[in-house]
Amino acid sequence: MPDEAKIAFIGAGSARWTSRILIDIFLNEGLHNSEIWLMDIDDYRLNIISTLAKRYIEEVKLPIRIHATKNREEAIKDADFVISTALPKGYLYYEKMRDLSEEYGYYRGINSVEWNYVGDYHTIWGYYLFKLHMDIARDMEELAPDAWLFIVSNPVLELTTMVARETKVKVAGICHGFLGYRTAIDVLAMRLAREELGKNITPYCAAHRVKYYREAGKLIDPAEVEVEMSGLNHVIWLTSFKYKGEDAYRYLDDWIKEDSEEYWAVWREYTTSPWDLDLCPAAIDMYKTYGYLPVGDSVRGGTWKYHWDLKTKQYWYGPYGGPDSEIGCAIRILSVRETAEEMARIAFDTSKPVSQSIPLRPSGEIIVTLIDSIHNDKPTDSYEIPFLDRQIRTPIYVNVMNKGGIPNLPDDVAVETHVKVDGKGIHPIPRGGIPDRLYKYSMLPRITRVEWALEANLKGGRDTLFQWLIVDLRTKNMKQIEDVIDAILKLPRNEEMAKHFS
Repeated sequence: MPDEAKIAFIGAGSARWTSRILIDIFLNEGLHNSEIWLMDIDDYRLNIISTLAKRYIEEVKLPIRIHATKNREEAIKDADFVISTALPKGYLYYEKMRDLSEEYGYYRGINSVEWNYVGDYHTIWGYYLFKLHMDIARDMEELAPDAWLFIVSNPVLELTTMVARETKVKVAGICHGFLGYRTAIDVLAMRLAREELGKNITPYCAAHRVKYYREAGKLIDPAEVEVEMSGLNHVIWLTSFKYKGEDAYRYLDDWIKEDSEEYWAVWREYTTSPWDLDLCPAAIDMYKTYGYLPVGDSVRGGTWKYHWDLKTKQYWYGPYGGPDSEIGCAIRILSVRETAEEMARIAFDTSKPVSQSIPLRPSGEIIVTLIDSIHNDKPTDSYEIPFLDRQIRTPIYVNVMNKGGIPNLPDDVAVETHVKVDGKGIHPIPRGGIPDRLYKYSMLPRITRVEWALEANLKGGRDTLFQWLIVDLRTKNMKQIEDVIDAILKLPRNEEMAKHFS
């Protein structure tokens, strides 16, 4: 029987995501006999996830104990691992600040700036989010000093950096965006289909990716694909891409030259998701501009070139303008509501087994691999993910303090990098520096915003908000700055935030 681990979820009411991690725990024999604490301040959401979890372990008969609580300290006390998915005040609170910002001329909100246009990556207006994670970390210092904190809540970059700098807590930021490197494998599959099968499956992949990509994907031996990625969370780049030992970027160059326009024409007509951005025009334009392909959510950033207005977003990100446009955000919020309703139906419908609605299969997330490796001292730098009809091993990337791992980035900033994990913790694997153009034009501006956001949320003062906005190209005059700050700080439920920034 494996040693018991206490795993605490803070913000566990994010039921769809929490349930996926719970399934991974249930599948991992090394974590059976664990004690899981689900914590949320919302009674209804907490009831959903705790009912789901308890019914599930009863159905599959696992020796795992589930506890539900609204008391954060109770959940954290003596924990081995703390997982935060918490978003204080919820999505609609941030949308109110976004809408108010737009009334004063700040399209998509004062939070949207160079290299951070992601709608749920809250930095300068995330006071309550930053405060909560400092409170979680302080609780851990007192109640669970040896535990690991895994931050899933955005902004992963700022929150991970803050906790690591300000506390003694062992912390890592978790994001699955790095798996977007598989975009390059998509291109490889399409080009091999053309070269080896004589088939142009590019337009079909745009409309029905799985059906047509499966055949081409069988041409690829995943073990022959080598990738390296470097950067910051949501600003990470495919700095090396090889197939059978040779530079595989040539396949992307050929695809851009011969296939991209046809792909985009079909994609614009058939795509049904604002998140379908793997090979969108913005991704390819960034590749042409910086010399490397942006990975995962990185394509949602860039510069104002891609984000001036809805029409501009639709040109670069497709008919919905991507997930961060007016349309995309509305779809995201609707999806969150529908997901909550779906999870409630599954939890409370006793006529049907929970395990029938939520199959016992791996999620592809890395958290449980990290927990198993640390808790049971299983050294690894990779884990298995689904690939077509098989499982392949992929490198583990997490956000940890740099500490010399990437030599031309600051040591005291969290970088998203390949790591080795074992019983002693999470260890960045040293690599070369960020290529010069990426360093100058994407890394430095993003790191500057990290520092400004941390100063604002930790130290406060109205001047920190002023300095954030005075360099914003949407700012036309001083009155505009003062008016938008006043309006945001006067919002209901922002009384504490207003005092912080007084």
